[in-house]
Amino acid sequence: MDIFNQLLQGFATAATPVNLLWCFVGCALGTAIGVLPGIGPAVAVAMLLPITAKVEATASMIFFAGIYYGAMYGGSTTSILLNTPGETASMVTAMEGNRMAKSGRAGAALATAAIGSFVAGTIATVMVTLFAPIVAELAVKLGPPEYFMLMLLAFTTVSAVLGKSTVRGLTALFVGLAAGLVGLDQISGQARYTGGVPELLDGVEIVLVAVGLFAVAEAMYAVLYEGRVVESQNKMSRVHMTGRDWRRSWPAWLRGTAIGAPFGCIPAGGTEIPTFLSYATEKKLAKDSDRAEFGTAGAIEGVAGPEAANNATVTAAMIPLLTLGIPTSNTTAILLGAFQNYGIQPGPQLFTSSSALVWALIASLYIGNVMLLVLNLPLVGLWVKLLKIPKPYLYAGILIFATVGVYGMRQSAFDLFLLYGIGVLGVVMRRFDFPTAPVVVGMILGPLAEAQLRNAMSIGEGSAMVFLQRPMSVILIVVVLAVLILPRLAKRWSARRLAA
Repeated sequence: MDIFNQLLQGFATAATPVNLLWCFVGCALGTAIGVLPGIGPAVAVAMLLPITAKVEATASMIFFAGIYYGAMYGGSTTSILLNTPGETASMVTAMEGNRMAKSGRAGAALATAAIGSFVAGTIATVMVTLFAPIVAELAVKLGPPEYFMLMLLAFTTVSAVLGKSTVRGLTALFVGLAAGLVGLDQISGQARYTGGVPELLDGVEIVLVAVGLFAVAEAMYAVLYEGRVVESQNKMSRVHMTGRDWRRSWPAWLRGTAIGAPFGCIPAGGTEIPTFLSYATEKKLAKDSDRAEFGTAGAIEGVAGPEAANNATVTAAMIPLLTLGIPTSNTTAILLGAFQNYGIQPGPQLFTSSSALVWALIASLYIGNVMLLVLNLPLVGLWVKLLKIPKPYLYAGILIFATVGVYGMRQSAFDLFLLYGIGVLGVVMRRFDFPTAPVVVGMILGPLAEAQLRNAMSIGEGSAMVFLQRPMSVILIVVVLAVLILPRLAKRWSARRLAA
């Protein structure tokens, strides 16, 4: 009952006209920024930090929370319509959502993304309200061996599920892992694989690679190989979801939420692993008739599940941020900086020292979710009209946005050469049917996995037995082996049955 009373007080604070206005502006700005490739929520929050220097702390935090969720949703719009993720978390949405758009179902894809975001965000916010201290306490008990095995699970899942062959998926993954090694070694500080190029000392920007492989490669591939055929694609039929779409979406929303929320609570989490796991789950659980749409006409479950997982992760990430002061992403790290600008230190004491601010922030998450739904569902028809733009102008616009977005990150001409070089690689990969998403996953998780492996081996004093001495690590090893072995055994078993 105490939690309920504090939440009501939070709503009383968050629902003041000024705070509601800041929440609305944050959601609208976040959605607009999420639509732009190369500009994610982290960049947006960083750019807008100076604006709120004179604003009261609670209003400022509510504003940044609105940007955070709005940008995460906005990334799904260009992912679906243009195959151009505004954020790495939207890569999975692009895979099925863009195929749905090309099959004339862009409206249904955008609607399931909006409603799935609302459902997952609301459920995860309830989790934040009720279980923040408990879940954070459990999550912090995981050590390097568990984190490494978790990332190994992500690698095997991505490689096995994406692309038409596991070999091609693994090849793409290893390209990403190799790119992730470029830069300074995290422990020794030595430069690795930079070729003497100073710009590579900080490593290759993940956003740059994502924009190059998806946005630039999409535009180049359309020009080189699709020609006039592309004019007949991306047609718009209906804007709303059918009864069948609803029946296929709602279980995926709930499963995506169940997968995403725990990952948000893990201090070394991120949106990439749960979105890919959700996609893998939906593909495995789909009926045979529906599974045929994956990778062809576009399966609505492949949009609904990952979008729900993405938003559940993003919302639950507030748990370690508020209760432990541990940011789980670039954006939450900048939010941590915003807290500190106001002299507020997130951690176990925050719920007592700044109780009013925390509960107003949590209440604003409920309000922000409703605002995003109200903002984006009526705009589905407007967004879909992007598909009516003549394709030469559309792809030229994608290249301009991608170029400006990437140049704006570091103002480096080298980044532009790298962007278009990666774009050419993306065209080659598409031409020969190699999946591109594992490259980005390898880049994101490769350095993290390396650091956790080194830490785990240090704990085990050089012995790999450390992975077998911890129950959670052993469970994850079993799951990894199951992902690799069970599909092959199932294929052999079904082949024998057919032969018999």
